[in-house]
Amino acid sequence: MSRTFLLPDLGEGLTEAAIVAWHVAVGDTVAVDQVIAEVETAKSIVELPSPFAGVVVSLCGDVGDEVRVGAPFIEVGVAGGAGASGADAGGASGAGDGSGGAGESGPTTAEIATVRVPDDARELEGYRAEERAGIKEPVAASSGSGNVLIGYGTSSHGGAPQRRRARISSAVGAPEPGARNGAPAARLGGPVAVKSPLVRQLARELGVDVARVQGTGADGVVTRADVLAASSVASVASVAGVSRGSASSAPAQGAGSASLSTPAGLEVAAREPMSMLRRAVASKMSTSRAEIPEATVWVDVDVTDLWAMRAQMAAGDQPAPSLTALAARFVLMALAEYPLLASRVEGSDLVTFNGVNLGVATDTERGLMVPVVQRADAMSVGELDAALRAVSAVAREGSLAPAELTGSTITFNNYGALGVDGSAAIINHPEVAIIGMGRAIERPWVVDGAIVARRIVQVSLVFDHRVCDGGYAAGFLRHLVTSLEKPMVRFREV
Repeated sequence: MSRTFLLPDLGEGLTEAAIVAWHVAVGDTVAVDQVIAEVETAKSIVELPSPFAGVVVSLCGDVGDEVRVGAPFIEVGVAGGAGASGADAGGASGAGDGSGGAGESGPTTAEIATVRVPDDARELEGYRAEERAGIKEPVAASSGSGNVLIGYGTSSHGGAPQRRRARISSAVGAPEPGARNGAPAARLGGPVAVKSPLVRQLARELGVDVARVQGTGADGVVTRADVLAASSVASVASVAGVSRGSASSAPAQGAGSASLSTPAGLEVAAREPMSMLRRAVASKMSTSRAEIPEATVWVDVDVTDLWAMRAQMAAGDQPAPSLTALAARFVLMALAEYPLLASRVEGSDLVTFNGVNLGVATDTERGLMVPVVQRADAMSVGELDAALRAVSAVAREGSLAPAELTGSTITFNNYGALGVDGSAAIINHPEVAIIGMGRAIERPWVVDGAIVARRIVQVSLVFDHRVCDGGYAAGFLRHLVTSLEKPMVRFREV
């Protein structure tokens, strides 16, 4: 018999992935947990292990193809009866229970993967809570290396039970007939069937009203997939509305509309689809510009003393901390006095946090990525420098996990590394501010009435005007400027 491996949910709501490389070919023998392919998501490159042992029957795509989550990825031939489990039996038993599934030829529930177990224990517990709340599935016994894909397990004989996640039909992404035009689902007025805190948090972040979501879990429980589907439908409807409005207000172009896409006298040299990362960046930047009324303040800063102090901070074989690390540490100190700039807007509420997760804008071969240093506010300069170097290196390798690219509360962008002095940055939605720093170069500067060469850097703050006004933003920037210009004075306060 053969078993089909469906592309699993790779986390953080990612809905598709592009095949980067196959590590197996048709006819190859594969083992459980053997890496069979590398795929690129909007956030990172991920290795996929095989949940089955057997012989590769077919590859469901070529390098460069994009595969949707839940679509067939690879077919593996296994020994007849081997690998069957209680979950397999449970998935097949529906043919005779009056459920109407007798004619289905698709994979059973036990043959469907959704997500690799996350590394972060809290996120893992959130996913488990969602499964317990919304999905009642048979349990199969398995044991193996622990390289688990939920819905597959790592082996089919003996060991601890692995919970299986139910298959989500393609109809989940479509609105229910009774919920069109924003109308509430049939259960509106009753209790909201959301049991997982993770699902509630996701709904808040995506702006989804769970009271209007039709749950597909057991007993109508709203699952993570339901929230993501509702968010996608709302986004499409919003974009369609804007497009209709733009079209109705524009004059009819008739046969000459082709000139809008092809400049007169020029032929198209090439047309290539945007990479998944490029599309993700485009979507986030468009959302930021559409939702956030941003304002910008900036100032030129004399960092000559900081530059000299940094050179003296080298210890033995250890290099001096980077200028980015020093500036970021001063940013974190300023945020302790101006915490609104590391907050979130949720509806009509302003949510602040006990600590700061610092996003670091990093230029990579794949494009802009923003890895996150969690609880950066609790780190020393040395610890922060090491953390920044580590996440930046992993980002450039393209091997960041999705969890390492989410959860930031403010972003720091050292665009001086790109050789520019300033930038009108776009806020990394759903954050409310981004700090930028240009290159530090010697310039003529007036000191005590004399023109001297000083090392100057431009520092900018782009902020969400819903959160604070210019005076608050300027206060933060002046605090940061004082730190950068008089670092020894500020460090005495630590």
